[in-house]
Amino acid sequence: MKIIMRSNQMKKGVSRLPHRALLKSLGITDSEMKKPFIAVISAASEYVPGHTHLHEISRAVKDGIRNAGGVPFEFFTIGVCDGLAMNHEGMRYSLCSRELIADSIETMLTAHPLDAAVFIPNCDKIVPGMLMAAARLNLPSVFVSGGPMLAGTVAGKRIGFVESYEAIGKYKNKLLTDSDMAEFENNSCPTCGSCAGMYTANSMNCLTEAIGLALPFNGTEPAVTAARRRLAKETGELVMELVEKNIRARDIMTCANFDNALAVDMAIGASSNTVLHILAVAREAGVELTLDDIDKIGRKTPQLCKLNPASEIFIEDLNAAGGIGAVMRELSKADLLNLNEKTVSGTQKERVKSARDADGQVIRKLDNPFRKDGAIAILKGNLAENGAVVKQGAVLPEMMCITGTAKVFDGEQAAVDAVMNDEVAAGDIVVIRYEGPKGGPGMPEMLAPTAAIAGKGLDGTVALITDGRFSGASRGAAIGHIAPEAAAGGLIAYVQSGDKISIDIPNRKLELLVDETVITERKANTILKTSNVGGYLGRYMRLTTSADIGAIFK
Repeated sequence: MKIIMRSNQMKKGVSRLPHRALLKSLGITDSEMKKPFIAVISAASEYVPGHTHLHEISRAVKDGIRNAGGVPFEFFTIGVCDGLAMNHEGMRYSLCSRELIADSIETMLTAHPLDAAVFIPNCDKIVPGMLMAAARLNLPSVFVSGGPMLAGTVAGKRIGFVESYEAIGKYKNKLLTDSDMAEFENNSCPTCGSCAGMYTANSMNCLTEAIGLALPFNGTEPAVTAARRRLAKETGELVMELVEKNIRARDIMTCANFDNALAVDMAIGASSNTVLHILAVAREAGVELTLDDIDKIGRKTPQLCKLNPASEIFIEDLNAAGGIGAVMRELSKADLLNLNEKTVSGTQKERVKSARDADGQVIRKLDNPFRKDGAIAILKGNLAENGAVVKQGAVLPEMMCITGTAKVFDGEQAAVDAVMNDEVAAGDIVVIRYEGPKGGPGMPEMLAPTAAIAGKGLDGTVALITDGRFSGASRGAAIGHIAPEAAAGGLIAYVQSGDKISIDIPNRKLELLVDETVITERKANTILKTSNVGGYLGRYMRLTTSADIGAIFK
């Protein structure tokens, strides 16, 4: 098969002499000029724990590309660390960075046409941003993440990043000392890599593997191992096979493979943020996908894994138990996967055949799941006419069906302060609004309030609902992505403290229990809040759509 070289647009023929002159100024030789040019797109940076080692991963990828006869060219994207951006103004820039990442990659790879791409993400918005770019450009593409960090250890117990946030509430309750807090600070994050639990970064890296765009164990092999470096080198070699066979991103990003990824999403107890990102990526890939489609898969797919923050099991344990391949092997026994679909390395059927069997503990068997349905549920009702999202796999049983009293806050910080000052009590439902894509703007994550509720020991009696979203590290009865959001006139804008709210997760219901005449009167007498921001955040506010379609640009 003749290799199609897109890079010839800038390097072949007499009219491209000036272009070749510029390339030769980089040290490119005549023999290299005849080889495929491969983009290596890295999110490396020096102050993001998940990205600080990506230069090393990138070197291994480039070695693999050269081993297989290609010429690698590396460039970089931005990458927001949600942990560092959490609970201050920086968090408003997290979700909206996804669009910047996709746009910048499109710009670079259209301005400088190369033949294929290896994407090296690791943290929350970088993975979906790169997936969106891969779908948009439709080149031969492979992903290799930087991998997860190892779990921390405090007082002889393994912990994840979320426990450091929950420690704040325990400290306020005088359950921890200054010495205890220093131990959390020094030992919660012991290595580089994406945070050790099934938070958003690891969820998305696992789903990139499940959809078929990355090699097995991409989502779970720890950041610090030699196996992660070998995986990176093998990825560099693999992209050259894709160039030779002309297998492109959208050949793999099919509707059936999105269904595969969603089934894995439900089985592994992934972050609720995956719903936002899968919707956005599917749109770029030309795949029609709605919240109803996601809930349909969730209703029939059992939850086989329960990892931190929902348990004391970590990504490294999932890796040791066989990783995503073992999860998919177990799901395949119930015909829950489309096994004839392509991946970057054979078919899904071939991958499942070579994977290990579920161990029954970290990855439960089909006859003994953690839940008979999936870890994520889509709720609807008058409070969420277009939908809301809850990670039901991390909700305590007693909180699955409750009626409580609203405590309403226009913004995250006021809610955190109220929890910390003991102004929130058992039976309350904390309502945080004007934190949606437009209202935030930027749809910030709510790890601080969910961690405060858990740290105060209220996660078995207090729920939280918001038009914002949650960190993958959040746990508890936390319902987010409420659409329409408050800034768009959704009913959440008209809730008042003291109202009764009904949450019925098994029946997928979220209802404000207030007479329609009262609601009509409130709407007539309420002025919706608006944000007055400039710069990129202001542009995002003007262009973004609702959470129920992925908070994408119009």
